[in-house]
Amino acid sequence: MDLKDLYREVILDHNRSPRNFGTLEPADAEAHGHNPLCGDKLHLTVRMDGERLADVRFQGQGCAISVASASLMSEAVRGKSRAEVTSLYEQVHALLTGRQSADALAGAASLGKLVALAGVAEFPVRVKCASLCWHTLEAALAKTRAPATVSTE
Repeated sequence: MDLKDLYREVILDHNRSPRNFGTLEPADAEAHGHNPLCGDKLHLTVRMDGERLADVRFQGQGCAISVASASLMSEAVRGKSRAEVTSLYEQVHALLTGRQSADALAGAASLGKLVALAGVAEFPVRVKCASLCWHTLEAALAKTRAPATVSTE
């Protein structure tokens, strides 16, 4: 099995059996996300422990990339500080947009299973699907009332 097949299996597994699917009650913050281009919708709830993200849950519907990305993100950000979450998002965004290869980012930080999203860079229209959860998390942490949407860049 080559690396692309392994990454594809991780995406399929997280789409079929998303981790941290549901809501947190009580939650310290929540946000809604929407990708109008393909209809992905996401609701995210978070619980904080000081400046650390203690727990995160998501609900919604969307394509396999959107669901898998939210599932992978929810595992990766648990226990991280806001600064660590921001840094991780920047690395994932560079991976999704093809600005950095998975190999180049491997040395910069531990992306773990998030590296499975590397193939998204080959399909630019899917970058918005994979990044919706990150924009929604950012909105939740900022306690933004407006729904998070993916930018057109």
